[in-house]
Amino acid sequence: MLGNDYPEQVCSVARALEVIGERWTLLIIRDAFLGVETFDELVDSLGITRTVLARRLAHLVEHGVLDRRRYHQRPDRHSYHLTPKGQELFGVIVVLTDWGDRHYPHPPGPPRLIRHHGCGGSVSAQLTCTDCYQRMERGDIEAVPGPGLLAAPGDRPDDRR
Repeated sequence: MLGNDYPEQVCSVARALEVIGERWTLLIIRDAFLGVETFDELVDSLGITRTVLARRLAHLVEHGVLDRRRYHQRPDRHSYHLTPKGQELFGVIVVLTDWGDRHYPHPPGPPRLIRHHGCGGSVSAQLTCTDCYQRMERGDIEAVPGPGLLAAPGDRPDDRR
């Protein structure tokens, strides 16, 4: 994983990757969206070692992506549920699923279809403008300096003299 210190880089993507960028983490989040809740279910679903899973779950709980709930005592057993913060990652999972299906297709077809409960339609994460609602393509966007970048040492207008 990336280090936690970004002396030369002010980047929201880098900070987000510190929480969700490790390979197993996104698969755990995917399974949480699919209703896989217990430690043993996650081990079975992912084929992950218990030690790695325990570390990843603790990390996601620490960062408020998952909530840990005890469902059995003696021995203690816990289930893991997406918090509102974790639920915001739904679009990321949909986009990665769609991208993987297009660029790395499974020969018989997609392994899982994401459907709308109400009508059975496909679900996609559309990139649209929040003002005019136009769908955005790569050529339609620009990245301009925001307040966080402008406040970074060396990037303030006063520091550029």
